Amino acid sequence: MDKELTDKDKQALDYHSKGRKGKVEVVSTKPCVTSRDLSLAYTPGVAVPCLEINKDPSNVYEYTAKGNLVGVISNGTAVLGLGNIGPMASKPVMEGKGVLFKRFADIDVFDIEVSETSVEGMVNVIKALGPTFGGINLEDIKAPECFEIEKQLIDIMDIPVFHDDQHGTAIIASAGFINALEIQGKKASDVKVVFSGAGAAAMACAKLFFELGVKKENLLMCDSKGVIYKGRQEGMNKYKEEFAIDTDSRTLSDAMKGADAFIGCSSAGVLGQDMVKTMAPKAIIFAMANPTPEIFPDEVKEVRDDIVMATGRTDFPNQVNNVLGFPFIFRGALDVRAKKINLEMKLAAVHALADLAKEDVPEDVRMAYGNNNFSFGPHYIIPKPFDRRVLTRVSPAVAKAAMESGVAQTPIADIKEYAYNLEQRFGGSISFMKAVKDGLHHMVKNSKQKLRVVFSAGNNTRILNAAKSLREEEIIEPILLGDKEKIHQKIQDLGLNGLDDIEIIDPENHEKSEVFAQEYFEKKQRRGVTKYLASEQMSNENYFGSMMVQHGLADTLICGPTHTYPEAMSPLLNVIGTKNKNKASGIFILLFKNKTLFFTDCTVNIRPNAKELSQIAIDARDLYVNLMKKEPNVAFLSFSNFGSTIDDETTKVKLAVELTKKQCPDMKIDGEVQADVAVNKSLMDKLFPFSNLEDSADILVFPDLNSANISYKLLSELAECDPIGPVLVPMNKPSNIVQRTGSVNQIVNMSYLTALLSKWSPV
Repeated sequence: MDKELTDKDKQALDYHSKGRKGKVEVVSTKPCVTSRDLSLAYTPGVAVPCLEINKDPSNVYEYTAKGNLVGVISNGTAVLGLGNIGPMASKPVMEGKGVLFKRFADIDVFDIEVSETSVEGMVNVIKALGPTFGGINLEDIKAPECFEIEKQLIDIMDIPVFHDDQHGTAIIASAGFINALEIQGKKASDVKVVFSGAGAAAMACAKLFFELGVKKENLLMCDSKGVIYKGRQEGMNKYKEEFAIDTDSRTLSDAMKGADAFIGCSSAGVLGQDMVKTMAPKAIIFAMANPTPEIFPDEVKEVRDDIVMATGRTDFPNQVNNVLGFPFIFRGALDVRAKKINLEMKLAAVHALADLAKEDVPEDVRMAYGNNNFSFGPHYIIPKPFDRRVLTRVSPAVAKAAMESGVAQTPIADIKEYAYNLEQRFGGSISFMKAVKDGLHHMVKNSKQKLRVVFSAGNNTRILNAAKSLREEEIIEPILLGDKEKIHQKIQDLGLNGLDDIEIIDPENHEKSEVFAQEYFEKKQRRGVTKYLASEQMSNENYFGSMMVQHGLADTLICGPTHTYPEAMSPLLNVIGTKNKNKASGIFILLFKNKTLFFTDCTVNIRPNAKELSQIAIDARDLYVNLMKKEPNVAFLSFSNFGSTIDDETTKVKLAVELTKKQCPDMKIDGEVQADVAVNKSLMDKLFPFSNLEDSADILVFPDLNSANISYKLLSELAECDPIGPVLVPMNKPSNIVQRTGSVNQIVNMSYLTALLSKWSPV
């Protein structure tokens, strides 16, 4: 009788079946909306690249997706935790593998499930598929057939072939093993290592451990029959013979006595607490059986408190997760068109992962794991899969190793530039913020003086984490406002090294408070501000910080994220003010993978009139030119296209366009226009060839706060884009407000951007 489905089982089935079935789809990377597009995508245009490839087969990498396409291929004979379930039942796993390739390394995948179990048959099928792919990921094929299939394919194919069940597990486990040894104060050459399991993963791990320095005579491998020793006859094959040693140990229990490390690639519960007790002091246990490990961490803790432990599960520290390996290894291999993935490339990945675990963990990674605070030690020896830095550490290391070992067909000239380009694959914020930081670096280098940014919410956890990040870059010197004792205590509680000597100012007890209060009173005394109110306001961090900027004691101010937007906005307007007393507006910069859009006004003016809308557009254009160094195309948005609907709202937008053209005749502007037309040049040219816009819009001017705010928030959540903002314009001295939901990364980005604007002269 089949077991009853649990709630989690039902959730898994719903995940795979609701909506579009399965987990993957094919998406075109080129437009196909017009007859011209169709003629280029297929006949007759497709004949041209076909002939070019026929003349020179290497052109297939130039004119097709082959170079970024991996085949995930399985016959379903050894699906993790499920066994020999066959090719069709393995398909959800292979689709999942494709999702991970795309999510973590932007690699496209066709999953192929083959109804074939023989070595010869699998080799013939996969060899015949070679022209399609840039690489082959073998998956869930049982041992010992998997060894021979991979070996033969590597010998006869000129693209990387990688059996992830072997090498992926081995690479991640080896990285963790290096760090576990360091934490326990042991050397690889001295330790006794016991393996439970003699399948593909165990053998691959053992071979890499030998490369790390473990001596062959110190590694005991056990299968279901016991220890693999020289002279054993039962259950042996040529692959196991490689690990047979002279030993009197015959059982796993025998082998575990005095062992420095246990590596489990076997089955649930095989390691007992009594065996753990017999291990050497400061031992290492990697219980990697899934979903149930050879022993659970809490079981180990009951009998030993000196063990560094890893499992294959997400709900315990130190997960040995293959997703840390295969996407990034293939990324590096594909990008140099490696003929194979060799030992040098695997070891490069091992050391890159081990080194990354010793670096400080970014805030976005901590947030992805429930705001846990990770730091190198017994509970953090392996990086987390959602750490984007894995891509920029492992892939370049693999590519470099491929070049140095002679298997790369298209070498990369600049590995640092390559790593930077990898970051760009996952959003426009990387390149945008690099340009901002480069500008700041240049300024600081020339002036030999860091930019001073004052933060009004000095006791906020996110602000403190941002301050630490900014200090490490050595471009900005943060200043914190608030109670010194409380801030120092918070820094200590958070374990933020490097902030002990940061400047902290308490507005309530600072010598400038009364000076600022008197000046503010004299400025505002005929606008309802009394001396008492001025003094009270100067004890407020937002007012005090604004006065610091006004007096040149700081280059700029970052308010929030502990106040509402109006609460933070009022001090900025009252103290710093806007240029020419124009109305302030809030611009959001949305950074898409291949496009940057400025949205205005998203935060300040609820229902601007035509004149105000015109000024908002001009201020947005000035900001765009300062940041992007080119003239933008500006579209005034509406629900109408060039008079298709006559209404008070559309008339307002049309008048705003006319006013803007009159005031700034050189601006590339048009409207009123609907949003889809504004961002689609082909659509604009087809429907409205008279438009003044030379390309799709760079700045979208929304008719009211409602539409602007809703639009940027929807896109921020549902589209693949990184928002930066709101950027307040046209402030006399750039200062900005971070939203209450702003992440540490968003605060850091806003700080850099605002600091740069504080030193740029207006357009």
